[in-house]
Amino acid sequence: MSASGAHTSGTSLAERYAAVRDHIAEAAGRAGRAADEVILVAVTKHAEPEDIRALMELGHVDFGENRPQQLVQRAAMADEWVERVRVLGRTAEDHAAGDARSLDPDRPARWHMIGHLQRNKARKVIDRVRLVHSVDSLRLAEELQAALRKGDRRLDVLLQVNVSGEGSKQGCLSPAVPAMVEQIESMYSLRLRGLMTMAPYSDDPEDARPHFARCRELFEEVRASGAGEGGFNLLSMGMSGDYGVAIEEGANIVRVGTAIFGDQGGGGEEPAA
Repeated sequence: MSASGAHTSGTSLAERYAAVRDHIAEAAGRAGRAADEVILVAVTKHAEPEDIRALMELGHVDFGENRPQQLVQRAAMADEWVERVRVLGRTAEDHAAGDARSLDPDRPARWHMIGHLQRNKARKVIDRVRLVHSVDSLRLAEELQAALRKGDRRLDVLLQVNVSGEGSKQGCLSPAVPAMVEQIESMYSLRLRGLMTMAPYSDDPEDARPHFARCRELFEEVRASGAGEGGFNLLSMGMSGDYGVAIEEGANIVRVGTAIFGDQGGGGEEPAA
């Protein structure tokens, strides 16, 4: 069991969600910040539809997916269910799923694309996502720009940084970050909001600390340069095994799957290959 409380056996979804919230509050407190400064993205890669509805009933709104097709399907399912609740009210099944009083039908789910996004899949997600965490190349940024320009709209994105330099990880290498930032900033349809990174896998959350600290340094350097029209303020770091350390090192978005939904297929928040 990691220090981030990823152990999930014998507990309900509501209990696991509460435990993650408590752990976020504790980590934020150690960093001298308030818990509500950290956005929790619940990663639904291995979640069942009823689990997503139950979490929405608990008042949660931010959800993340690794694969574009699954994101589109799950976002449509969530929107359809919320609309049904708005028009017809809740069924007994809905009430059994959680605290129905917490669901606000006028506050729909916000979807985050967190996994590797192939250029030919970019157009599939732009109408469904609130934030793309995984812009990892200039070619992907250009593809998103081209798709968005046709609809004359803008999309918030994060630049994914491969801080560790691992060949198995996607992302822009640290020395290339300033140039990538400048290029993305030139694209009208993309609004660069911050950085995202993944630490190398380890059973010890402390092993992730230097990687998160380095990404925070890059984040501060870019923010000091005036990037993002003053809106460069999001740092997405940390998953089920290390999100506490990530918060201590400055993350204000964490991506948590198995610690909430349980280990239903292994690596609930790991990006798809």
